[in-house]
Amino acid sequence: MAIATPSLSLPLPAGTRAPSFQLAVTPEQSLSLESCAGSPVVLVFYPADFSPVCGDELALFNEVLPELQRHGARVFGVSVDSVWCHLAFARERGLRFPLLADFHPKGEMSRRYHAWREGEGVSERALYVLDGDGVIVWGHVAPPDVNPGVDGVLDALEKLSARAASREARS
Repeated sequence: MAIATPSLSLPLPAGTRAPSFQLAVTPEQSLSLESCAGSPVVLVFYPADFSPVCGDELALFNEVLPELQRHGARVFGVSVDSVWCHLAFARERGLRFPLLADFHPKGEMSRRYHAWREGEGVSERALYVLDGDGVIVWGHVAPPDVNPGVDGVLDALEKLSARAASREARS
């Protein structure tokens, strides 16, 4: 008898205004979506710090960070772990982008982005690319045991850059 796999959440669709957020990055500092206005934003929701697939996924984003930044993107990891756990995890993995603590109220941002696993009380493994106006241009939810890679994110950022270049050429 096969064990049923829980169904994944569907990501918020492209064209949707991204839900606002303000989450802790350190015990003394928080970050809001509004503070990122004008820049594309990549949100990497993941279940837990110090888990094998999550560590590999975030290491991959860390490796391609210069390419993401070439498109002007700001990259943020998001999970329900605490800022202290995030700081230790980021230090151990050498991460060069902030991790946002969706810790209290637990999972509030994850729920609003359709990236919440109710049964486990953790974030889904979900990716979002937002344009500089805070509108979702691409979203994807992957099974928790699958590293979705960065190809979809890079493709979405390339399309955003091409769209911006086309607008500038017409001006």
